[in-house]
Amino acid sequence: MNKPRIYITREIPAKGLELLSRCCDITMHRGKEPPSREDIQINIQGKDGLLCMLTDKIDSEIIKTSDKLKVISSFNVGVDHIDTIEATKRGIYVTYTPGVLTNATADLAFALMMSAARRIAEGDRNVRNGSWRGGWAPNMLLGEGVYGKTLGIIGLGRIGTALAERASGFKMKIVYYNRNRLPNKEKKLNLEYRYLEDLLKESDFISLHVPLTDETHHLIDSQKLKKMKRNAILVNTARGQIVDEDDLADALEGGWISGAGIDVFSSEPLPADNRLSQLKNVVLTPHIGSATYHTRNLMCEISAMNLLGVLKGENPHYLFNIEVMKVRSLDSIKMI
Repeated sequence: MNKPRIYITREIPAKGLELLSRCCDITMHRGKEPPSREDIQINIQGKDGLLCMLTDKIDSEIIKTSDKLKVISSFNVGVDHIDTIEATKRGIYVTYTPGVLTNATADLAFALMMSAARRIAEGDRNVRNGSWRGGWAPNMLLGEGVYGKTLGIIGLGRIGTALAERASGFKMKIVYYNRNRLPNKEKKLNLEYRYLEDLLKESDFISLHVPLTDETHHLIDSQKLKKMKRNAILVNTARGQIVDEDDLADALEGGWISGAGIDVFSSEPLPADNRLSQLKNVVLTPHIGSATYHTRNLMCEISAMNLLGVLKGENPHYLFNIEVMKVRSLDSIKMI
């Protein structure tokens, strides 16, 4: 039996590569920059599996390029970059890595909240560029306190819940908005449910943890930002398109809100002329929510195991499009 042929769109940690190389012929994109659309179209031809990143737009045109493709394994928690409807129609299994990056992303969300509130990044710049003069001063870099304040969490999934657990240690009042109320979590974590409009008005800090869908695209726009407190801080570690970035820049420039901590952007990397990069009252990080050694290695291992599972004719641990089983059975895919 010939080895399955797979294409990997970025260099991955050694553990995942070792797992895949045992039983697959691998083509892997090298270099710091992601592959171009043309690169993906060329390299996916004749491949049985694709291991891709959230930066890779795997739309219907890309999917149709390879008539042999059996599995798309995504090295991240979301699949909004993949046309899962087209994949399912063609009997292609789509897998992902939910839950793995929960704690790392919740850590970063809390860190961004603290950094924006206490102006940590601004202080670091002042120390490094020599603009800190005169030593300690009563009015230097005054920021917002975090302890005992009100945190509004929009989206109480795994990461939103993990953030609530962290905030409880700071004796924060935690309110949340979710498509469905979650009474068990309310009781366990001492949370209070709010309608979105009420959460925006009440919260000192607002953290976004919803998936990107048609309903959540630009969920936070000028109308929503104007409902927030003037001393409020917005944190986004979910998806960039959930926030209208021009409206957010208007809010930060106009003092509608106090600050923001942003890890995800509508266009990545962030263009040099993006207005957010010119503002002092926003902390920006380059999409590093899952960037811990442990988390990235685990994501790599799981995405490799997901891909291998399908090619072995076994149920992968994290299958997104379960309905694909009605289109193509795992028995018919088995190659290993």
